[in-house]
Amino acid sequence: MKDRIESLALAGILTVVAVAAGWASFTHVHDWTMRHTPTGTPDAFGWVNAVISELVPVAALLTIKRRRQAGTSIGYPLFLLIAAGTLSLSAQLAVAQPSPSGWLLSAVPALAFMALVKLVFTGTSPATVAVSAEPEAPIPAPAPTPEMGAVPVRPITRSNGVPVIGQVTR
Repeated sequence: MKDRIESLALAGILTVVAVAAGWASFTHVHDWTMRHTPTGTPDAFGWVNAVISELVPVAALLTIKRRRQAGTSIGYPLFLLIAAGTLSLSAQLAVAQPSPSGWLLSAVPALAFMALVKLVFTGTSPATVAVSAEPEAPIPAPAPTPEMGAVPVRPITRSNGVPVIGQVTR
């Protein structure tokens, strides 16, 4: 019960921080986009750009996780993750006050968002552990068949038909 409460608390904290960091990061990308687009560009363009640049890393991490489990190459999704992360971080730095503290404070949302996405999608957080009370059932091994090269086994029986325990013939 205590683990469940801690997992739910952590999930709540992660959700609040992810929403806040995502909002701030989306806003920085939107503002940066709109500062560098031609006059008359609809405001929606800035939001679309923010959604794309902030959600591509999430999709890339999910793809990397799946490909690792499947044992296939992660090169392209890793490239996308790095490129989109760099774009997001660049937007954070571009809207910051030109000073080390300004850059750091402005980068916090992007860094926090990327860190939380990594934490959640790599399964290192207790919030990602299934809270189900049902354990996974083990998969039984298939019974040997003659096609698999197994030799049928017959129990040794006494003359009265009672099996002799622990002895078999092949």
